[in-house]
Amino acid sequence: MSPAQSSPAEASEAYDVVIVGAGFAGMYMLHRLRRLGFSARVYEQGGGVGGTWYWNRYPGARCDVESMQYSYSFSEELQQEWDWTERYAPQAEILKYANHVADRFDLRRDIQFDTRVERAVFDEQTNGWSSVTISGGKTVEAKFVVLATGCLSNARKPDIKGLENFKGPVYHTGNWPHEPVDFTGLRVGLIGTGSSGIQSAPIIAEQAKHLTVFQRTANFSIPARNATLTDEERDAFRNNYSEIRRFAREVARNGIYAEQPDRGALDDSEDDRHARYGARWDRGGLTFMYAYNNLGLDLAANDTAADYVRGKITEIVKDASTAKLLQPNSHPIGTKRICIDTDYFATFNRPNVSLVDIKTNPIEEITANAVRVAGADHEVDALVMATGFDAMTGSVARIGIRGRGGRTPNQKWAEGPKTYLGLMSAGFPNLFIITGPGSPSVLSNMIVSIEQHVDWIADCLLHMRKQGLATMEADGGAEDKWVAHVNEVAHGTLYPQANSWYMGANIPGKPRIFMPYIGGVGVYRRICDEVAGKGYEGFVMTRAEQPRRVVTG
Repeated sequence: MSPAQSSPAEASEAYDVVIVGAGFAGMYMLHRLRRLGFSARVYEQGGGVGGTWYWNRYPGARCDVESMQYSYSFSEELQQEWDWTERYAPQAEILKYANHVADRFDLRRDIQFDTRVERAVFDEQTNGWSSVTISGGKTVEAKFVVLATGCLSNARKPDIKGLENFKGPVYHTGNWPHEPVDFTGLRVGLIGTGSSGIQSAPIIAEQAKHLTVFQRTANFSIPARNATLTDEERDAFRNNYSEIRRFAREVARNGIYAEQPDRGALDDSEDDRHARYGARWDRGGLTFMYAYNNLGLDLAANDTAADYVRGKITEIVKDASTAKLLQPNSHPIGTKRICIDTDYFATFNRPNVSLVDIKTNPIEEITANAVRVAGADHEVDALVMATGFDAMTGSVARIGIRGRGGRTPNQKWAEGPKTYLGLMSAGFPNLFIITGPGSPSVLSNMIVSIEQHVDWIADCLLHMRKQGLATMEADGGAEDKWVAHVNEVAHGTLYPQANSWYMGANIPGKPRIFMPYIGGVGVYRRICDEVAGKGYEGFVMTRAEQPRRVVTG
């Protein structure tokens, strides 16, 4: 598998690997392949690197994993040289970091921006992706295709009656303009109260003449307690990075270095429990859920944490009816990815902010200048859609992928996504997915999961080159067992009790299947390593000279 060549007469370029997407996954995949001597080309539909952080520029956008951990670990020099300025990095700083990485490792020369991969067709005669069609109709060839398209990159466009008739500007938090948006003096309608809605509401409220938040589902949110990082705090991480990274990869279930709980919620007295939750609330961040080790498993234990947060909402929000609407009651805490915020609940104490319940009374329609709910028109000059993403599968579904027999992922996944280890799907040889459905992905620190997948794929391609193997794909039986295992593990927890995007519940008509692997990043890593150690057990491989397919492992 030396770098593929094409004659001058051929219309297309040819590469060992085509990578779709130049976010954190695509950039690291390119870096690893280069070091192994593979020819690779990245196609990115955006105008720059950064993936999610290139598109998500909405007011208040920032990561919910602490910046010192939401960073690459593959380069010690990179870890030591980059200065994060805040505990939770804002979008602009994360994008600046992504650009620094692209420059530092000279990645841009192998990335083509403003280019969508429209279609990819597997050729069963040549055992490769002979027709990868990009923007403008040009085709390229590749032995392998790696989808680094991200779990949260396909912004969900809401289907609301009359939206096309609205006369003012309409923004989506997942595809925000690159130039500043000024809401000064405007009446703004914000539809959606997931993470992007919760982060953007306080900022928009400071500018707008009036902000009306339309809430279908109240969500749990913990204060971020964001702050400027000191030199001492940065040095503490840098001096201990080797242990922090080891712990995140091997011990922490979600890939985040933090103190692990040693007891269940009901093992403490009510007073001790309240004090422990209070300490976590005061510290802020996702580690609130680390107060006890059974909050995701036992409903009675979970109720104690949920009640604490509902009580804090009552304390913060002055209007009792508004506070009640903001209190989540439809799902256990943490079974939707818990949000972190800066003054979200306090925003509803402002005289220019109102909350409209659209769960009891859904939006009837949008008129030229208003959102109509229960017969009442809420007049607005601008709309912000914080309606989320078609998570985990949406970005794959948008590409016209055709595997064996011309089958598409949309056809195969009609009843829910099926992969083996979240890495490959039977019937689609030489097609890898980074952090796909069936892997920890969105239930983890994404950088930890990205690096693990990229390293595994790179090692796999090196193995195939050394062994003279032409194709690799998931075995159907192994895939079925893995999908069953992913759902079995999930149903041993409280997670399936929430109508979350983990289940595809935010997309009308999308099959309900638990998509991420919830067994923990350390367990998952060991499974992947064991599979590779057994000759890639559960994957089907062929040699170039053998049309007959053989199962290795």
